Order: sequence, then structure tokens, then C-alpha cells
Amino acid sequence: MCGICGWIDFDRGLEGPEARQQLAEMTATMAFRGPDDEGTWIDGPAALGHRRLAVIDLQGGRQPMTLKVNGRPALVLVYTGEIYNYRELRQRLAALGHRFETKSDTEVVLHAHREWGDRDPRTAVNELNGMFGYALWDIGKRELFLIRDRLGIKPLYYYPTKHGVLFGSEPKAILANSLAERTMDADGLCRTLCSFADLNNTVFRGMHEVRPGHIVRVSRDGIQQMTYWQLTDSGHTDDVPTTIRRVRELLEETIQRQLITDVPLCTLLSGGLDSSALTALAARFSGERIRTFALDFVGYTQNFTPSFMCATPDGPYVQEVANFVGTDHMDIILSADELMDPGVRASTLHARDLPFTAGNIDGSLYLLFRAVRQYSKVALSGEAADELFGGYSWFHDPAYVQANTFPWWGVSVDNARQYLDPSLFEKLDLAGYLDDQYRTALAEVPALTGPASADPHERRMREVCYLFLTRRLPRLLDRKDRLSMASGLEVRVPYCDHRLVEYVFGTPWAHKTFDGREKSLLRASTADLLPQSVVQRVKSVYPSIEDPAYYRMLRTQFTALLNDRSAAVASLLSIRGAHALLNACDDLTWVERTLTLQDFLTDYNVSLRV
Repeated sequence: MCGICGWIDFDRGLEGPEARQQLAEMTATMAFRGPDDEGTWIDGPAALGHRRLAVIDLQGGRQPMTLKVNGRPALVLVYTGEIYNYRELRQRLAALGHRFETKSDTEVVLHAHREWGDRDPRTAVNELNGMFGYALWDIGKRELFLIRDRLGIKPLYYYPTKHGVLFGSEPKAILANSLAERTMDADGLCRTLCSFADLNNTVFRGMHEVRPGHIVRVSRDGIQQMTYWQLTDSGHTDDVPTTIRRVRELLEETIQRQLITDVPLCTLLSGGLDSSALTALAARFSGERIRTFALDFVGYTQNFTPSFMCATPDGPYVQEVANFVGTDHMDIILSADELMDPGVRASTLHARDLPFTAGNIDGSLYLLFRAVRQYSKVALSGEAADELFGGYSWFHDPAYVQANTFPWWGVSVDNARQYLDPSLFEKLDLAGYLDDQYRTALAEVPALTGPASADPHERRMREVCYLFLTRRLPRLLDRKDRLSMASGLEVRVPYCDHRLVEYVFGTPWAHKTFDGREKSLLRASTADLLPQSVVQRVKSVYPSIEDPAYYRMLRTQFTALLNDRSAAVASLLSIRGAHALLNACDDLTWVERTLTLQDFLTDYNVSLRV
């Protein structure tokens, strides 16, 4: 796992000292993603930078990596991620005459493009099973390819310039180049205030995100997007027992592949079905005792109060799974003071790199990953199981399912109407922006085929599943990547294996809920691995601190912000409305977002043009 960046300028050579300094500064921003090594490569119009987190082939996997043909460099690669089937691909390529100098998956990607991608890079990328974001420079053709994995596990951004492009694993790498403007317009502010993944809006004007399952080709002729993968209807014909067996087979294959590493590995354990099943399978296939980590807060279990989204505390279930499976377990226990520490909040903002926040969840994840990194360099996480198997309560409540918007959408627009300046709220038209995004997403949903297509509920659940996988999951994956890589920890997400996603997405909703509950297929396929208490446990979301002291500190900070008329966000707010909402509203998510936006505008020196 690494951080990549680069600069292509077809109008000039980049070998000069000024360009080299800019590339060095871009590369330096990725140091926390790759603390083990760094490298740059410059030739003519192309300048590539890389920071490395060494996980496979610790000695031989240095980058940028070059593939030579007839003794001359032909392809250059900067790459972040893991290719889980690289050993199989290496054998196939060796049988075709390819010779390898390292044991790394990076070199396999280069040879795959040489063998299968010369005419069309999509042919090579379709051979890869993994999570990745990489840039491939074809020296002879003078073409750059920016390539991102199918689900968007690894981030990749680009910024078109007058004569080429800037790119990076995160916006901060691009912003380190003087050609990039630090401007947020009305569209960027809408994206900031809304809680879903808008794949065409990166907040910064002029900056773009390589979409999951896409390739961006950059040449003298301009920039072209190509799709190499998307969710489709599989015409699922397996009955329920067959589907359960196939889900188990795919999970076993996936986890065995994702256990491959040359550094210490662990799992993140919450005591829920997703992480517990993953941990049990990892323990079964690992050659050594699995280390597990769980998050908890001071006094959380003792003072726990059930809620709509969180019926039970994690702690007792975590301990039961750890004992049942036989893991080497550790709890990471956090306090309100740690979460409100200014240094932690600043680190969290710069890890996210954009003004998005999930409140204290961001801070707790950052602190969890920082603690885990002291013992392990790679972690397995249960991200995506809820989106894939239908775990959230939103999937099962008719009011949310039939809502004419994103099912998880709350009252954010109503809150924004109160705390934003009235003229700004009218100009932004958040409701219209939200509706446009919803309609765009619905238009992409692949139509059902077969008998299920006649069932209105099956058709609607196909839409709901698509919305979660393409508009909610990318936001969660982005958060997981940024906050883990901020500590140099690689987090792998087995439930995002594209073969599993394709199979389960194509499965009828009636199969996914055959026992009348959430995540029926996952529960049935892994029940033999777990304690019955965990098998039957109702879904509880990632925990949020319930300490009143935390929320008192939030209110104090926000009140101070409202009293500071020189604050960067002051012109955006209705001071009277914000005070009223602060006194009336228990959910302070909007407060956290505003505080984060204030810090972002200041720390990143962003110009607001709304």
C-alpha cells in the first residue's frame, strides 16, 4: 500500500530544477501513506512520484517501476494497493515467456499490461483481482493511464491543466503543485453538506476523481474516460441452498487470498456478524494465531442505552468471539478528551483531506488505527457487508425503502435551512442537488431480468442495493482508507471482492432475506463458525461516544465560532438560526460538519466562491 502522484505536461520537459522541486513536494505529501521508501521518475513530459508502505516483497518492490523491452524502458508504473491473484497471474505470464526480476505484485501489473493491455488497457485490468489505484505511463506512445479498482477502495484524483494533468492518491498531492487552484464553489459546498458519494464532485473546483471501475486516458489529444467494470444483472438462477454454498466458497477463496502478506496481519473485530465471520475464516486459514483489535469508549458498555441503529454494545460479543475463535485480542479504549484533542482533530482533517466528517467516528477510527499500527501493518475489515447483504435497518423499513430519495437520508436539508444564511441556502438548493443526484443514480441501475422483474418490491430493492453500493459504500471506503493510511496501516476489505459483489448483487432480495432477517445469506453461510449469540445478534452500527462531556465541548467550540465574525465560515451562517438549532437539536452532526469546514477552509487556504 502506498501513495502515488505525478505530473504530465505535453508542452515542456519536466527535468528542470523547478519541476523536480514541485514533484518532490507533491511526493512528500504522501509520506504518511508510504513511510518505508520513496522514489521519483522523470523523463520528458512525465514526472511520477511514489511513497511506499512495504507489504509484499519488502526488498524488491521499489517504485516507480519500469518494464524494459529490448533493453529500453517501455512502461513506467506508480501503484498503490494489492493484487490478490498476482501469484496466479505471474505463473500465467511466465508460461507466456515473461521474466520477472522481483516477487512483487507491482511487477505483475506491468507485465499484465504488456501482455494483455497493449491495444486496450481494459483487457489487462480485467485480469486483476484486488484493490488498486495506479498510473501507467507508456513511454513510446506518450500516454498516461489512471486506473482505479472496481469498488473504489483505493482513492485516485486528477486535475486537468492547460497542457496535461496532475494526479495523486489524495487531493493534497495535487494541491502541492502551483498549477492547482484551491477553490470551492457552490457545487463543492453542496457536496460538503450532503452525506453521499457524488462521484463527479471532489469539492475543489477543477479536480476530479477517477471513478470506480474506470480508466482515465491522458494524451496530447485530451482526456478520455473508459469503463472496464460495472454492476450488471447476472440472471441469478441458483436456489437458496446453492446460493448459500456459493457465498461460503467465495468468502473462503477471498480471505485465503487476502491473508497473503510479508508483514504482521490482524483483523478488526466488532462482535457483529461481518467482522466475526471474517475473523473466524481468517483464523481457519492462517498458519498462526490471529491478532484482533476492537474499539471501545470509557464507560460505554456500563452506560449503554439501546437506539434505533444500535441495539447492543459491542464489548461482550467481541470477547465471546475472541474466546470462541481463540484470537490474540486487544481492546483500544478511548476517552472524550482524546477525541477532542486539537492535535487529533487536525490529524483527522488532514487524513480525510476534504471537509467531510462523520463526527467522533472519524477521530475514533484514526486513534484505533494508530494504536493497531503499533502491532500490525495489515488489517482485515468487514466494510461493505451491510451494503452487500442488506444489513442496515434502512433496507427493512418500508418508510425508508419507499422514500423518494436515498434511503439513509435524514433531516440534513431541514437543519441546513436553519443554520445557513437564508440567501445562501436558497442559492445552493440542496434539495434540488440531492434529487438530481438521486435521479442520476437511479438511471444507472441495471434492470432485473427473469421472473423477479415482474415483482415491484424486487425491482425497488435492486435500486436500493445499487444506491448503497455506489453512493454510500464509496464514502465509507474513502473514510477507511484515509484514516488507516494516515498511520501507515493497510486495511483490506474482503467483502469488496468483485466476484462476491457481482454474485450477491445479482441475487434476488427474497434470497437475501429468506429467513425473514437482515443478512440471511451471510448468516447462513458462516453460522457454523461462530457462537450462536453472534449469529443471532441484531445489526448494531459502528459505535459513537455517548459521553456528555464530548458534546459539551462541541457546543462550547461551536458557540465560540458563532461569536467570531472573522471566521472563514461566518458568511455562510445564520448566527441566530444556528444558535436556535444548537439549543433545540440533540444530533450535533451538523455542528461537527461546520467546525470541520471552518478548519478545512483555514488550514487548506481555500477560496470560497459561492
